[in-house]
Amino acid sequence: MNFWAELGFILYFINGILAIVASALIIYKRDDPVKTLSWVIVILAIPYFGLIAYMFLGRNFRKEKMFNRKGLGDSFFRKKRMTRTDVDAFLEGTSSDPILKSCLKIILQNFNSSRSLLLSAQDVKIYFSGKESIAAMMDEMEKAVNHIHLQSYILEADRVGEAIKKLLIRKAQEGVEVRLMFDGFGSRHLRRNYLSELEEAGVEILNFSPFRLLFPPPVVNYRNHRKILVVDGNVGFLGGVNLADRYWNGGTFPEWRDTHIRIEGEAVHALQESFLLDRFFIKNKKLKRKKKYYPELNLDDPSLSDSKPVYRIQTIASGPDSDWSGIQQCFLSAITHAHHRIYIITPYFVPTNSILDAIKNAALSGVDVNLMIPSKSDTWLTYWGTLSYISELLFAGVKIYLFEDGFNHSKVMSIDSEFCIIGSANMDNRSMEHNFEVTSVIYNADCAKTVEMQFQKDKHRCHLVTRSQWKTRSFRNRILEATARLISPLL
Repeated sequence: MNFWAELGFILYFINGILAIVASALIIYKRDDPVKTLSWVIVILAIPYFGLIAYMFLGRNFRKEKMFNRKGLGDSFFRKKRMTRTDVDAFLEGTSSDPILKSCLKIILQNFNSSRSLLLSAQDVKIYFSGKESIAAMMDEMEKAVNHIHLQSYILEADRVGEAIKKLLIRKAQEGVEVRLMFDGFGSRHLRRNYLSELEEAGVEILNFSPFRLLFPPPVVNYRNHRKILVVDGNVGFLGGVNLADRYWNGGTFPEWRDTHIRIEGEAVHALQESFLLDRFFIKNKKLKRKKKYYPELNLDDPSLSDSKPVYRIQTIASGPDSDWSGIQQCFLSAITHAHHRIYIITPYFVPTNSILDAIKNAALSGVDVNLMIPSKSDTWLTYWGTLSYISELLFAGVKIYLFEDGFNHSKVMSIDSEFCIIGSANMDNRSMEHNFEVTSVIYNADCAKTVEMQFQKDKHRCHLVTRSQWKTRSFRNRILEATARLISPLL
């Protein structure tokens, strides 16, 4: 036997031992059986690379180690706040509002699983493009007199990033407290000198889980996917828009469609709390709970007239450190709550089994279920994984629209023209189980109808998929869908 044959045998033998040990450990963890089986297949079928993939994507290292401290921090602050909140007061007034009364079970579930309070907002604006959203956020930051808390999964040093940097530097020099938070993986292309300029101007830089190639291993899982802006504690933004040129000009797409919301009033406190708890995890120290971060509403303000509508909002911040998968549970309850219509827009549709079954059951029970997904995507693997679900959804009676005029990155759901859900969470495994996400449930018919009207407008930019057409797709596409579906639990 020559040298290379001997070396190959040794490497094959070592891989076999490692694969068996790793597979045994994965099975011993008693995780989701589908994911467990998928990882075992990958590890056994792909020598060495399967093990490396598991090290980067599959381990719960951070959930078990690093994020324990974050979970304890979140639990401590939220429990402290909850002890000052009377549950009866929390539910007061729901019986007089037909929408709140109808959604009482959802409200209670969000309250119990995510400690999400039902808060009031004096104004809610919904933006349906990245350009419009970024312009509105920059305009609001220009008005800041006290503090700016800006958080984004992706921040790039392009034209939009440079404009953001100059604005933050100028506001910091004016004496405004400025804190900038970004995810270490999503914003891994940021240059050091970009951040140095901000730090020199007095901006606090907060890098959530810095990106390192080799350590810690899971560089893709457990990322902070939240997009939040809080200005002076009484105006907040959240949604799907990151801070990069493609959200402004479409990048390689004709347009980058997205949905973001502006909230004004007490409901902003939930966004503030999410931001400050993430900061606590990064810095391991808290800011004193000064009134400037949680300003009280001035009821004598003439702009707050009795005729002005009051919006009731629950904001859910969930992640791998949470006791419950709060956003997934909220999605599930919203879908099962529907009696007439469901509108869903998501760029990546790789749902958990419970969400998928709920959507199909709703359609089979006569609910008009409408799902809008992109006809082209920025992520090919997730794209084919998304398409793999179309056949069974069509068979159940779900109407599926492929958005063709650009890329629709919105994360939106509207139920029965009663309430809508807008945030950072995609309808996929990563958002439901791995990422830190934030989303708001707006219990308001006008907001729900606004979302549904935009859906109807966007239908004209879509292709409605029919069962007869879908059956004629190529054999190549079927193979790609099946392959992506096989590894979809790992996405």
